[in-house]
Amino acid sequence: MQVFIIGATGGVGRRLRRRLVNAGHQVAGTHRRDSQKEQLETDGVTPVNIDLMNTSSERLAAAMQGSDIVVFSAGAGGAGVDLTDGIDGRGARFAAEAARLAGINRFLLVSAFPDAGRGKAPSPGFEHYMQVKKQADVMLAATPLDWVILRPGTLVNEAGTGKVRTGLAIPYGTVPRDDVAAVLHALVEQPEVKRVIIELTAGEQDASEAVAAMAAFSGR
Repeated sequence: MQVFIIGATGGVGRRLRRRLVNAGHQVAGTHRRDSQKEQLETDGVTPVNIDLMNTSSERLAAAMQGSDIVVFSAGAGGAGVDLTDGIDGRGARFAAEAARLAGINRFLLVSAFPDAGRGKAPSPGFEHYMQVKKQADVMLAATPLDWVILRPGTLVNEAGTGKVRTGLAIPYGTVPRDDVAAVLHALVEQPEVKRVIIELTAGEQDASEAVAAMAAFSGR
């Protein structure tokens, strides 16, 4: 399968690209800096030099041509309102429209858990980030694409276990980036799971089995 990852150099994207290549998939991934290009090539990924802050749906569509699925895991990571609007907001919208233009039906979006950061006083920037993420979810859910919106809990860098909890609505918690990548990998390989919003935390179920169980809730 040919997978196009937007955000391939990020914490989740880096882990996902390696998993997919190791599983035999053909992977292309976006980057902004020359040093990132070399890292992608080392991992067996076709580098695509695109900056979401300065692109268009048409340019993204041209880069995606021939892909079977798009994974959007890019994010501003709290780097400011302008970057949040440009990457998490307009970037996601451009990417969804690009997939449509390129004739790619399957689209995975990494979003945010609704309860993230609710245990402390939120900053205005964080509140804006959550609003933009929700708007991107609403945008994607209104498209005719075979989308999946994945809402992981707070991301942590500790080693993944391959064990997760998924559901339409689950208690808030943390999840290793490794295990978010494992769930995305399973979603790539299980196209019957579609048109569903999945919440994700660390848990006790194998990632592939947890994804398979979500097929019962998938839209048609």
